[in-house]
Amino acid sequence: METLKNIGKALFPFAVIAGGMAALTGRDLLNPYWVQIFQLACVVAVSALGLNLIYGFTGLFSLGHAAFFGVGAYTSALVMKMYVGAYGDEAFLPSQAAFLGSLAAGGGAAALLACLVGLPTLRLTSDYLGIATLGFGVIMKVLFDNADSVLPQLGGARGMTGIVKMTSVPWVALFLVAAVIIVRNLVHSSYGRALISIREDEIAASTMGIDTFRYKVLGFTAGCAFAGVAGGLYAHLYTFLHPSNFDFFKSFDVLMIVVLGGLGNMSGTLVASFGWIFLLEGLRVALPPEYIELRWVAIPLLLIATMLLRPQGLFGFREFPFLRSKVYR
Repeated sequence: METLKNIGKALFPFAVIAGGMAALTGRDLLNPYWVQIFQLACVVAVSALGLNLIYGFTGLFSLGHAAFFGVGAYTSALVMKMYVGAYGDEAFLPSQAAFLGSLAAGGGAAALLACLVGLPTLRLTSDYLGIATLGFGVIMKVLFDNADSVLPQLGGARGMTGIVKMTSVPWVALFLVAAVIIVRNLVHSSYGRALISIREDEIAASTMGIDTFRYKVLGFTAGCAFAGVAGGLYAHLYTFLHPSNFDFFKSFDVLMIVVLGGLGNMSGTLVASFGWIFLLEGLRVALPPEYIELRWVAIPLLLIATMLLRPQGLFGFREFPFLRSKVYR
């Protein structure tokens, strides 16, 4: 009963936000542009929670997160596109159910690929793992550029078009809530404590009988699954995919969010995700067109100031009440 009460407390703010934004949008009282930015922030938050699970809680320095985001986006878009093309108006499943299935396919494809990539690379540590995942991200960018030679529907370097717009405020709010609950429960479980012990001291964890390699593969796979689902939501939000959306520079955006919010801090990741996206778009609106590129000067300065003044991240070790473990309350 207590668990259901806590989940209800966590769901209530998101339900209010989603319902309020849907009502305001329906009455044309809210700019659709900012509604779309809110949806993007939710998508980025889901992806950032996955990277925080990998880097913040397990201590695996990954620079290829955008590649798994792209795998989920292309897989989900392709599944939905093929489904609509095959059945159209005579589909035997409602479109929302098919969309949910396509997101599951995107997350599953990213998780499977992460497991295959993790088996050889997760024996590396620190910077070596970062370089390996960075190389994997570059490889995936090249594959996305030439994907049309295998499947013409993917578009290759021209980009993938004809994607059905399915992502909405209720969907992104639902998946963000689900991601928060899953990560929260995983981190405070015995599996989560094993992941944290690997981050703190892998040798000591191994000495205590923890199969460190198996848990690292588990943490890496789970985190990349979140990126895959977020990629599917992204694909059906903008209805167009281009390989440049998933190059290794995009991995640094999510990495900055995790670092700014605080490594191993879920609350900080959520706040930093929304702050990062709305700051980028706010500067785009506020700055004159001829000075729009100055935002790429202001943001690094903000990052430098944050690292000097708050090296532990915005939230440090503090968490929202629902995200705390009962042990530490």
